[in-house]
Amino acid sequence: MVETVRAAVGAEAGARTSRWVRVCALDDLEIERGRAALLRDTQIALFVLRGHDGAPGRVHAVSNLDPYSGAHVISRGIVGSRDDVPTVASPMYKQVFDLRTGVCLDTQGAEPRSLRVWPVAIDGDHVLVRWEDHR
Repeated sequence: MVETVRAAVGAEAGARTSRWVRVCALDDLEIERGRAALLRDTQIALFVLRGHDGAPGRVHAVSNLDPYSGAHVISRGIVGSRDDVPTVASPMYKQVFDLRTGVCLDTQGAEPRSLRVWPVAIDGDHVLVRWEDHR
């Protein structure tokens, strides 16, 4: 069972609720191909990487919104790596982002921008994303 964690952040920030939300089944994802999901009004892009034995490995969740073009297309990006860093290249202007941190590794001459990243957990066959609500 997934627990809901509540943490007070401070009077001026209000209460923040953080919980693990089931997004999809692990079988819904294809290795090294992105899938878009909608959580409330936020589009996220999910990527499952190939494990050492060829089976599904680590799952990453980043914003599906390309910060350079403004289009929701990151889930259609090309998965790759730089050294040991898992990456996705935007299909629009080809900026390359670190899937672990969201940092842009290749800005293609533009100002640095990043993708938002969410923690991901696997519970059996369920893909869970830690989601925060601001109240």
